[in-house]
Amino acid sequence: MDTPFPLDQLPSLRVGARLSEQLAEALVVSIRDGQLPPGQRLPTESALATRFGVSRTVVREALSSLKTLGLIESRQGSGAFVRHSPAPALEQLTLEPDGSMDAVIQMVEVRRALEAESAALAAVRRSGQDLQRIKTTLAQLDRAVAAGGDGVAEDVAFHAAIAAATRNPFLLSTLAYLNHFLLDATRVTRANEATRSDLEQEVRQEHAAIVAAIEAGDSVAARRAGTTHMVNAAERIGRADPAFWAREGLKLADLLRAELGAPQAAPSRPRRR
Repeated sequence: MDTPFPLDQLPSLRVGARLSEQLAEALVVSIRDGQLPPGQRLPTESALATRFGVSRTVVREALSSLKTLGLIESRQGSGAFVRHSPAPALEQLTLEPDGSMDAVIQMVEVRRALEAESAALAAVRRSGQDLQRIKTTLAQLDRAVAAGGDGVAEDVAFHAAIAAATRNPFLLSTLAYLNHFLLDATRVTRANEATRSDLEQEVRQEHAAIVAAIEAGDSVAARRAGTTHMVNAAERIGRADPAFWAREGLKLADLLRAELGAPQAAPSRPRRR
């Protein structure tokens, strides 16, 4: 579909947010909602920069994130296009109405199954360029957090870079299909982790362990590090301070449930695990 997408249909960026992250999310929403259907050619970098009032560097960073997530592809001399996906209709994926915290933990469990194996495969299949990309995305995550950002898009991009190193197109398609749910769940886990510096330090150490194992080519250690990271992420949510859950955790988690068509959960005190 070579017809350029009408720029006036794209959503606006929010004031005060990291521009490349917001642009990436705006494009993800347009892809998810069908405004940018499979095969649709994206506007040029220049057109996107003008539409959103940002630099072309910001646009390139946003498009790079979407490529890493497997949502778009570049065609030589033609531009960037939304990738065709064999994934089933979004409406077929549902959650039982068993509480917003459970919805987040369930998505973390899905991540544990996928991302632990991603780390193991990346350890034995990654190239030098793959490793550099993984390290770069991790550094971008650390910088975003240090600058006061939530690091959500950077966190997802880090794990997507690991998945890309597996060279497994089915795994990449699965993660691309789940991308928006992963973003929503990651918003909750990172918001909780940001409430305490020791939790943020735990996450940094877990990420570092994954990268070290991948760099060493140790698939067993990489799988173990990936599993540990996801198990700990679920436990951190389970141990979240009730004040966090009442203040913002429930609201963020309900975004995930809304994506899946499940009713919003009534405010409740999270159970201790």
